[in-house]
Amino acid sequence: MGAGAFGRHHASKYAQTPGLVLTAVSDLLPDIRARASAELDVASFANWRDLIGKVDLVSVCSPASTHAEIVRGFLTAGVHVLVEKPIATDLDEADELIAIARKKKLVLTVGHQERFVFAKSGLLDYPDAPLALESVRTGPWTGRGGDVSVVLDLMIHDLDLVHCLIPHEVVDVQAFGRSIHGKFRDEVGAVVRFANGSECKLLASRIADSRRRSLRAVYPDGTIAIDFLSRKTFNTTRRDLKPLDLTDPLAESLNSFVTAVKNGGSALVLPAQARRALETALMVEEAAAPMFEGMPFEAVALTA
Repeated sequence: MGAGAFGRHHASKYAQTPGLVLTAVSDLLPDIRARASAELDVASFANWRDLIGKVDLVSVCSPASTHAEIVRGFLTAGVHVLVEKPIATDLDEADELIAIARKKKLVLTVGHQERFVFAKSGLLDYPDAPLALESVRTGPWTGRGGDVSVVLDLMIHDLDLVHCLIPHEVVDVQAFGRSIHGKFRDEVGAVVRFANGSECKLLASRIADSRRRSLRAVYPDGTIAIDFLSRKTFNTTRRDLKPLDLTDPLAESLNSFVTAVKNGGSALVLPAQARRALETALMVEEAAAPMFEGMPFEAVALTA
């Protein structure tokens, strides 16, 4: 559901998966729908409801503001769902979706693909939380994701990873941001503090001059720094980490979903975990104040 660039990636991987038949793609826009249908040689529909009763599982890759309605419709009809992040745009919607999936014993998972990269590296195998985290995710404006803020569009990926590394309650959030292309913030810097004393600083921008994607975790025994663009890892801790593997996390996410559907288990990303990331994302949005006049964006979060 949603046959733009990312939706077509989902569809093409399903088409290559043994034991599955790609049934259709759905998109409101005729040109996008026609292109996807031709590329994948499958039927296409303008209305996602026309697929109910004809499919066993779906990927929902439509704009974030439509996730809850579409996911609710398929779950209610007994269809397993992988929805791209965020799971929904408010907590009541997320809770409703989780409850439906539980009641109907359906697989509901969310596309936090970088979780698979971290899981393979071994970083999630260590129970001790870092003392501090810094996460940066910036890139130029593409026009995608503009129906929600950069927090729900991009930063939520990092918040999911933060919660995996710091499994403690959030006790304080400070944030600053600005909007350029509409009413939703396009740049946000945030500081999130946890009950155990850990602190995380995050930067997210979809209007930056260049792409940056990095994470730095400080532990009592050293530091781990990851540059996702160069695929390089710097590690001075005693943790034995595997080389960063970013080969195809989307395929791993889809395989986890399909395996859970076939075997009656759970995918790697649980809906409750996606809800947790959403909750913190909404806390960041609520806390976000206008950026200080003349203050560089990066300085906002790193000095907050």
